[in-house]
Amino acid sequence: MHELSITQGIVDAVCERAGGRPVRAVRVRVGVLTAVVPDAMRFCFDLTASGTVAEGALLEIDHRPGRAHCRACENDFPLDDLVLLCPCGSSDVDVTSGRELQIVSMRVG
Repeated sequence: MHELSITQGIVDAVCERAGGRPVRAVRVRVGVLTAVVPDAMRFCFDLTASGTVAEGALLEIDHRPGRAHCRACENDFPLDDLVLLCPCGSSDVDVTSGRELQIVSMRVG
């Protein structure tokens, strides 16, 4: 379960920047192509935040869809998984979104 290591990194970064203040909420942007399961991420966040200034914080997940651009037909198309194949049949594609994994904001106080 890679959600555990991801959330540990999020909690570490948030706690470092909180300056000892309690963290109330953390918003993250997660692309569908990262294969992160939101419920598993929330569970792991609660687990890794236990005993830190982020304990009890709300984890808000902004789940982003995958998109790609085909170099062969010049069309943009949605990606629901890691099968990088354009509807035209070409595999010459460039992923333009869906791989995001970012801390967007945090609320302290």
